[in-house]
Amino acid sequence: MNNVNRTKLLLSSLSVFRGIMKRSVVKAYYKLLLSLDSEPDEFLNAYGDFYSLISERGFSSRLAYAMTEAALFDENCFTRAAAAGKYDTLPDNVLKAVKRDCEAILAASSLTSEEVLKAYKHYGEIWEIADSLPRWGTGECAPSFKMFDGSLKNVAQYYKENGCGIFARYKAFIWRDGDIQPVLHPDRIDMDSFTGYEIQRDMVVNNTKSFIEGKSSNNCLLYGDKGTGKSSTVKAIANEFRKDGLRIVEIPKERLIDFPILVDKIAALPMKFIIFIDDLSFQKQDQSYTTLKAVLEGGLAARPDNALIYATSNRRHIVKESFSDRTDDDVNTRDNMQESLSLSDRFGLAVCYSIPGKKEFVDIVCALARQKGINMSDEELEKGAERFALSRGGRSPRCAKQYVESLFC
Repeated sequence: MNNVNRTKLLLSSLSVFRGIMKRSVVKAYYKLLLSLDSEPDEFLNAYGDFYSLISERGFSSRLAYAMTEAALFDENCFTRAAAAGKYDTLPDNVLKAVKRDCEAILAASSLTSEEVLKAYKHYGEIWEIADSLPRWGTGECAPSFKMFDGSLKNVAQYYKENGCGIFARYKAFIWRDGDIQPVLHPDRIDMDSFTGYEIQRDMVVNNTKSFIEGKSSNNCLLYGDKGTGKSSTVKAIANEFRKDGLRIVEIPKERLIDFPILVDKIAALPMKFIIFIDDLSFQKQDQSYTTLKAVLEGGLAARPDNALIYATSNRRHIVKESFSDRTDDDVNTRDNMQESLSLSDRFGLAVCYSIPGKKEFVDIVCALARQKGINMSDEELEKGAERFALSRGGRSPRCAKQYVESLFC
């Protein structure tokens, strides 16, 4: 049996990693190998389809990377256990099957165009056409598979550091159309991008560290004035701790009714999740309000142990209040007021982001200007920033950033 046919049979018998056969590159590659005994037009069509696909995906000179990357992003019993750091608890026969699958994937990754063409049974009839066909390069495997030497340690370490399945490929997600969808181009803001509000950020960072380490931690409400960096703090923290297995899923407040479904999808996963609700506020108590209260404390579909809720709001008490709420003719007016205020109290950690004073505002402007390499004195920056803030209706870190960016215009 030649090497190409052996590889075809190895791919046919994949077991634990069988899910990679659904991936487009692997699927097209396997179709090409299956066509080795077919008529010339079918074989050449499969060859053309495969080469077109890997060219479009940027893998024409690195087939090995495409094949092994598909395995790194597969979700199965081994990758889930490895992501949780418990792969060695799997039965020996499962681990043996995983090793066999890894060897099969590596074998498929190393096949050259020449080997595949010469293994075709009608090669003698099409040699002139075959000679003009484009060739792919095998290149190198994805890093973790490159180190596979019969031991699963290095491969398992990848899953422990990066998660499994869709949560290994992507780090940020949004709840959309009843499912968790990846954010293809997430905000790359990091902790070094901030100036000021160190005390507030340290509170949120420390809470997140405790959560990742399995210690006591709280749902967190970041509230205060607009443009002070509440949402940016949450996104930066998610980026900071993604290598520690932290993922972020944003759920729009109008879809909070779907929270039990979201919980079911992440509860059994080995990664840690921040469920992010941005700009949270309610004009009045409604079904979403009641759902969130139940989630935070007391409901049957409460958040799982591997998730925290981080919410931002311009209001400390989240629900809009008016004087009419205190003067209506309801017999239990005080009870109604307490009900409206009870949601914010269910966040164990509430962090206030208020508008900076003049000195803090100028410090932020100067620090941002230095980061951008702007050669202006502090006095010039202060005068320009104050005029800019006046035109924008007030000082804030967002205003400071916009002013610094305006200096490039």
